[in-house]
Order: sequence, then C-alpha cells, then structure tokens
Amino acid sequence: MSGTSTVTPVRSTLLSARLRSIGRSRTDRARWERPAFLGLLVATGVLYLVGLGVNGWANSFYSAAIQAGSQSWEAFFYGSSDAANAITVDKPPAFLWVIGVSVRLFGLNSWSILVPQALMGVASVAILYRIVRRRFTAGAALVAGAALAVTPVATLMFRYNNPDALLTLLVVGSIALTLRGVESGRMRWVVWAGVLVGLGFLTKQLQAFLVLPPLVGVYLYASPRPVLRRIGHLLAAAVAVVVSAGWWVAIVELVPTSSRPYIGGSQTNSFLELTFGYNGLGRVTGDEDGSVVPGGGTTGAGSWGSTGLTRLFGSEFATQITWLLPTALVLLVVAVVAVGVRKRTDPRLATVLVLGASLLTTGLVFSFMGGIFHPYYTVALAPYIAGLVGIGAGVLWQRRAVLAWRITAAVTVAVTGAWSFRLLDETASWQPWIRWVVLASAAVATVLVLLPPRRRSIGAATVAAVLVTALLGPTAFSVQTASVAHSGAIPSAGPAVARGTGAGGATPGGTTPGGTSAGTNGPGGTPPGASTGGSTGGATRAAPAGGAANLLGGSTEVSSELVDALSADAGDATWLAATVGSNSAASYQLATGDPVMAIGGYNGTDPAPTLAQFRSEVAAGAIHWFIAGSSSGSGSTTTSDSTTADQITAWVAANFTSTTVDGVTLYDLTAAS
Repeated sequence: MSGTSTVTPVRSTLLSARLRSIGRSRTDRARWERPAFLGLLVATGVLYLVGLGVNGWANSFYSAAIQAGSQSWEAFFYGSSDAANAITVDKPPAFLWVIGVSVRLFGLNSWSILVPQALMGVASVAILYRIVRRRFTAGAALVAGAALAVTPVATLMFRYNNPDALLTLLVVGSIALTLRGVESGRMRWVVWAGVLVGLGFLTKQLQAFLVLPPLVGVYLYASPRPVLRRIGHLLAAAVAVVVSAGWWVAIVELVPTSSRPYIGGSQTNSFLELTFGYNGLGRVTGDEDGSVVPGGGTTGAGSWGSTGLTRLFGSEFATQITWLLPTALVLLVVAVVAVGVRKRTDPRLATVLVLGASLLTTGLVFSFMGGIFHPYYTVALAPYIAGLVGIGAGVLWQRRAVLAWRITAAVTVAVTGAWSFRLLDETASWQPWIRWVVLASAAVATVLVLLPPRRRSIGAATVAAVLVTALLGPTAFSVQTASVAHSGAIPSAGPAVARGTGAGGATPGGTTPGGTSAGTNGPGGTPPGASTGGSTGGATRAAPAGGAANLLGGSTEVSSELVDALSADAGDATWLAATVGSNSAASYQLATGDPVMAIGGYNGTDPAPTLAQFRSEVAAGAIHWFIAGSSSGSGSTTTSDSTTADQITAWVAANFTSTTVDGVTLYDLTAAS
C-alpha cells in the first residue's frame, strides 16, 4: 500500500518547484515587465526589418539556390544551385528549406528571402530573454535580449540569407530546452534539444556540434536525476541528434550519384567528405582540399588571419562581436561566485555554466582554427555574451548594497566603457561624438555605481548611464549596418575599419570603405541596391590574389543587353548557360530566371562536371552558352595540376567561336564547332 502511494523525494521536490514557478510567473511579475518584453521584440523587429530590401539578393550564391528550389522540388530537397540540378551549394539545405517555403508562398524577391531571417532574429532574442528570465530578474533578461539584438554581427546576419541566422536560433533553442531538462529532470526536454542540434547540423554541419560539450556537461552535472538516469537521457538525446541530422544524409549517400546533383564543396561527390573535410576538420587544421585560398594552420598567421587568444580582439573581428566580450568574461566569474556552486542542481548555476562553457568552447575554436574563418561566423558567440552580460548585471544590481559588489560593478563598467571607446576610435571619422559620449557616460556610471543605493532617482540615473556605456556603441554600429546595402560572400557589419591581413585574404590595409553598388533593376529582377560584393558604407575585403578574385567576390552586375543576348533563342536547352564558379553563375541565373550551370561549384575547384560530362551535355544540346570568366585560380589547394574548370574553359575556347556582349565573352555551344 505504501509502495503505491508514496511519492519519491525527487518527484515531490520537482512538483513543489514547479508549483512555486507557476506562482512566481503569475504574482511576481511587475506590471511593466510584459510591455517591456513586447517593446524589446518590437524594437528588434524594427531594427531587423526596416529597409530590409536594400540588401537586394544579399548573398546571391544562396539566393540562386532558393530560386532553384522554387522551380524544382528536387533542387529544393538537395539545395541545388540551379533548377536543373547540376550541383548543390556547399552547405546542407535546412536554412534553404525555411526560406524556400517563404518564396513558394510569396514569390521570389528580396523580402521573401530575408524576412524569415529577420524573424529568426526576433525569435532568438525572445528565447534568450526567456532563458534568463526563468531563473533571474526581468531587468537581467531585458539587458540580455537587448545586448543580443544590437550586436552588430547579429544585426548583419539576421538581415542576410546566410545559414548562420537559423543556426543561432536552433542553438539558443537547444540551450533553453536543455535547461528545462535540468530543471525538471524529464528526458523529453533533452531529446528535443538533441533534435534542434541535429537540425543545426543540417544547417551548418559540424559547427552546430560546438554546443554539445556544454549541453552534455551541464546536464550530466546539474540534473536532479540519478547518474545512470542522466546518462540514459543523454543517450536518448544522442539518438535524437543522429536521427534528426542523419535521415537526409542517409538519403543523399544512398541515392546513386547519377540520380542526384553533385555535392558542392566536396572533391569526391560525398556529403560525408564535405562534412569532415572542407566544412569540418579542414576548417580547424587549415587543410581544406578544394579551397581557393590555403589556410595557415593553427599557429601564426595564414590566409584567414592570425590565430591565438587575441584573434577575436583584432581589428578584423573586434567591431563585429567583442563590444561586450570583455564584460561577459568578467561577469561570468561574477555570476558563478554570486550564484554559488554548493547546490549542484540550482537552475541558475546551470544557466550560467551552459552559457559560459558555450562561450569559451566556441570562442577558443574560433580563435585557433587555421582554415576558412569569416568575421560573420562570430554571430555564434552573440547569445552567450548577451546572456552572461544580462545575468551578471542583474546579480551585481541585486547586491549593490555591499561595497565589495559595488566596487566590482564599477570595475566592470570601466572596462566596458574603455573597450567600447577603443572600438569606436577605430572609426574615428565616423560619428566621432559617439565615443566621447560613451567615455563620459562610463565615467559617470563608474561613480554612480559606487554610491550606496539610497535614492530611487540615483538608481535610475545609474541604470541609464550603464546602459549608455554598454549599448550605445554596438547600437550605433547596428543602426549603421541596417541602413546600408550589404551583399556578396563576405559581408561585414558597421562602418569601414582599417584592418590588417585577415579573413578573406585581405592584404595589409586591404579593405576599402564602401562597396560597388549595382543600383540597377535590370531584366530578370536584379533588385535595386544589390552590390557587387562587400557592403555599401561598410567594410569590404580585397579578394585573394590569383584567378579566384571573382569567385570569392560577390554577385556580378548583369546588364539588360547581356540578359537579352543570353535569353534570345534559348530553345530547349536544360541550362541557359554555364560558367565557372557559383557566384558568377548565380548572378546570371537570378538575372535571367533560367538555370545556369556553376562549373566547379563555389570555388570553381570541384571536379564537376568532368570534361567528358560537359562535352556530352554540349553534344546533347543541353547547354546553350558558355560565359567566359575567371579560372579556378592559382591559389587553389586542389591536388590536381589542372582543375576540371580549366580543362572545360580551354576546350570551349579551342572549339567554339567567341562573341562579346557588353564586355562579356560568350560562346554559343549550340553552333557548329
């Protein structure tokens, strides 16, 4: 009888904790809290949505794949670059599916492509708010949400069509679900967290797994369940990761290569090779077969910038992400000390640990990886930094009656203001008054936080001064980012900053203010404001030396005269044209609306199609035009002496007559050779 009616101590504790949580959510919420939260989301939406169309096609490489997916369900499923399914993009297609649904519903245009990304940003801010609010004060949650919203690289990516927006949302969601599992001890939460991590893999492959060590470690440490039960829950979550990520991989690997598009970015037409090579371990070691720019290993300076603990604080990355990074590192220690480590199952401690461990894990990988590393990758750090800043600021505010905590707060504010001033000083010619306002507010805030909390008016002034110190700089950069056009493969947030050798293979000082804006709306729907790489009013990067310049650049402006020439007498060809490199092919495809074959994939170095396959397609009349352009580039790390793209280019030039239209060399492959 007693065995059937007695509730175990763990279940009783969890039930009472749940009831107390429900009570707090109903009675302890101040009247201003919900309006403030909604105001945060509205402000974030305004920042991410207003003027969104200025970015045009944004990353035309992905926009062309989205266009292809709107024309062919096979292209939609595989993430093909063209509707005729010659080759895929060099990433898995989950983020293309989300945007593709929008395009299927609302048609192909800049807004249908970019609005889903902006909404992902708003959702990420909302989830981070809930993560912090569930265990800390409303003020701490608001600071965390605002800090994420105005991080410049977050503003850039949530207004852009790269996979990083969806990956950020999925990672933040997986953290929220894992913390629910820690709090409740129920397996279903960590299983769903595993599902989100698996979907993150289908968004950007192994980068999604950087959050796994912190999630596993914190759940194993902090869950209220017995150890064996915790391990069982994590094994179930691992199965969820494998299933949610592996179903698509299994299909791609099992379908015969002759019945699907070539896997872009791989050298053997294998998604597994792409995962563990070019997009996997190669990013860490710098050994990326097929890259047009070789890495420099994990020490010293290579083609993608110097590596080491100070890498993120260099000019190439600092203004993108590090505005509050020093503050977050300080407040991580503050939060651990304030919350305490005596109670293993404290959800507050679990929250601090998972955010801190995620920041350190991802930050260290980014700091030492020797392969391709673009500044916009650092958006992955934004939720961790913002969450720690909100939590740390909240616990310091709650303990301001104690002098030692006030001194800690004063030091933190001073560090925050000094670093913000330093970053603003890198763009001294852009809005110079901002850095002086930040410096003055930092001085005032440092003094105010040292005062004992006696008057409410002083408290309000202190909060205002601290917020100006911490958020004015990144907010100004974010507003500037949202107000100008960005496009191309390597976008950058904020006004131009003088940078040294770094990502994108820039030469010393090799960045220029502004980008080259197309500014035209030619036939085929090239949006106004679509630039040819870089960001208008922002920082652009010089392309690597060698023939790869236009491969890593941005979209190519396609004139109406050229569109007319390509589209005239198109006939029944499967591909309207073929050209080397996905960025070039994307521009022609978006301008004409017809499939364009990207020879060699993104870098022009993939062995697809082979010369024999290309000649066979030409003989069958499947390709109308060949558009001459750059070869695959002498900087390629491919092991062959001559890439397939070079062979095809030479064969076409030797066997067909060229014609020039608006400065572009074309070969009619349907004419007699």
